[in-house]
Amino acid sequence: MNTIKGPAIFLAQFIGDEAPFNDLRSICQWAAGLGYKGVQLPTNDLRFIDLQKAADSKTYADEIKGIVNEAGLEITELSTHLQGQLVAVNPAYDSLFDAFAPVQVKNNPAERQKWAVSQLNAAAKASQNLGLNAHVTFSGALIWGMVYPWPQRPAGLVDAAFDELAKRWKPILNVFDEHGIDLCYEIHPGEDLHDGVSYERFLSKVNNHKRANLLYDPSHFVLQAMDYLEYIDIYHERIKMFHVKDAEFNPTGRQGVYGGYADWIDRAGRFRSLGDGQVDFKAIFSKLTQYDFKGWAVLEWECALKNSEDGAREGAQFIKDHIIRVTGRAFDDFAASGSDDAFNRSLIGL
Repeated sequence: MNTIKGPAIFLAQFIGDEAPFNDLRSICQWAAGLGYKGVQLPTNDLRFIDLQKAADSKTYADEIKGIVNEAGLEITELSTHLQGQLVAVNPAYDSLFDAFAPVQVKNNPAERQKWAVSQLNAAAKASQNLGLNAHVTFSGALIWGMVYPWPQRPAGLVDAAFDELAKRWKPILNVFDEHGIDLCYEIHPGEDLHDGVSYERFLSKVNNHKRANLLYDPSHFVLQAMDYLEYIDIYHERIKMFHVKDAEFNPTGRQGVYGGYADWIDRAGRFRSLGDGQVDFKAIFSKLTQYDFKGWAVLEWECALKNSEDGAREGAQFIKDHIIRVTGRAFDDFAASGSDDAFNRSLIGL
């Protein structure tokens, strides 16, 4: 078995315009001061990493890695959540998702998609240049707005959408394979890949591509009332990344999974800081350790109530306390009687 690496922190929710959150060196020093050992880097902010440059220049990638290492940290993975979203956008969401795109491709869905694909391809090469082995993204969504079948979905619509989703992603998956990087989809409401069934449908469309893997985040399954522990049993061979994020789901006579359009603080399902929600992290860390998960335990902080800096400070210790340092021997070795092949055969009458 393998001891899970960590604690690490996803920087996306902490980046800002004030020190120490406004440049890579400062934010890494801040994270190290809280006890983190790794950082997961978003790639949509040039103050932290120029993704295309990291793909084109091993020297630049080494400089980025050096800044992180100087703080006593490692880069765990890169993230293209926002760019991945733009690989597949239903036209109804074009104007909203233009916010994720650079000025030169806004109001031009075809060019925006080409840009997103180029970003994913760059992420594969940049990850290789940085010495990483996994990358996280979103799948995008062509039919999320039709997730509840009313009016009735036309026959063949779901297959058509997943055929197109696979057509867009398979060349990207091939690029990741060329560079030896696992592409991990964060299974997430709002994406066409939002649960196990939708992931399996996609996987079949890309011919079970070996690089079409998973980031495991139990918070999204709590909010869907899914069994997040059985999910590990089912998909552990595909789980290559882990976001440690808490959540709670408290349905009432007035609202449930859909939340009634309420603000986050008033929803039945809410993201919470680590330890403040309902996720059984002892069971999760046990299962991932049992299945020999070799990646990082990465805090993704989101909470409707708590200050982010408090969440980060508490989260480092929370993850540290939950990482299981694996044993090197069986607990009952003290009672071992020793054996050899002849002795074993004699015990069964051979």
